[in-house]
This record gives sequence, C-alpha cells and structure tokens, in this order.
Amino acid sequence: MSGENNDNDPAADPVAELRARCEHLEQELVQVKQRAESGIVKAHLQAEAMRAGMVDLDGLKMLDLTGVVVSDNGEVQGATALMAQVRKDKPWLFGRAFTSAAGNAPPSQPPRQKLATDMTDAEYQVARDAILRHRS
Repeated sequence: MSGENNDNDPAADPVAELRARCEHLEQELVQVKQRAESGIVKAHLQAEAMRAGMVDLDGLKMLDLTGVVVSDNGEVQGATALMAQVRKDKPWLFGRAFTSAAGNAPPSQPPRQKLATDMTDAEYQVARDAILRHRS
C-alpha cells in the first residue's frame, strides 16, 4: 500500500496544491481590490463633503454608498450627486460651501491719469501746479 497514490491528499499532488494556492491568492486579490476601492471612495467623498461645506465628516458614516462606484479607469462616479442629495435632505450637516478654485485676479492695467476735461477747477489747479513744480 505504500506505492499507492492518494488523490485526496493535496500535498501529494503538486497541481492540486498550486490550484489551491492560486484560488487563495485570487480571493486575497479580490479583497485587496475591494479595500482599495473603498479607500478611494472614502477619500473622494471626504473631498466632496468638504467642498459642500459638511461641518463634521462623521456624517459620511450615515450615507448609503450603493450608488457610488469606481469605474474601470479609477474615476469615482455618483459621489457629487450623493453629496448634493445629502445636502438637500440633511442641511444641518452643512455650513457654507468651500471651493478650492481661486478667483481670477482682474487684469492688470496701468493707472489711468485723469484728463483735464474730467477735473473740477480746483483739481485742475492742483495738478497744474504739481506739473509746474516738477519742471523747475
């Protein structure tokens, strides 16, 4: 009986051992992918919540995230719509909204001198006297 091959013993069959290891690694890969996507969704929701003005980010724990998914290219879809809905349904969770976009500065223009025709008589006299002082 010592020469008998036991088909039920995975250690005796290297192919079965490799299959079991492969299945185990595939399960771990699925779990790692789920954790990574969960982290991406959480980070994106925190950013959306801060933009929307959520006072306490613990409010995110109350959200139903079934509509928020990570696409194949890594984009989080549904987070903006979810935050808009939460802001509408639970306004007490929000203060004023923030934006990370800076406002555009007005275009620079050289200071425009006031024309003599736009001046009052007193302003004209002061400006004329200043010019004459600088010439001498």
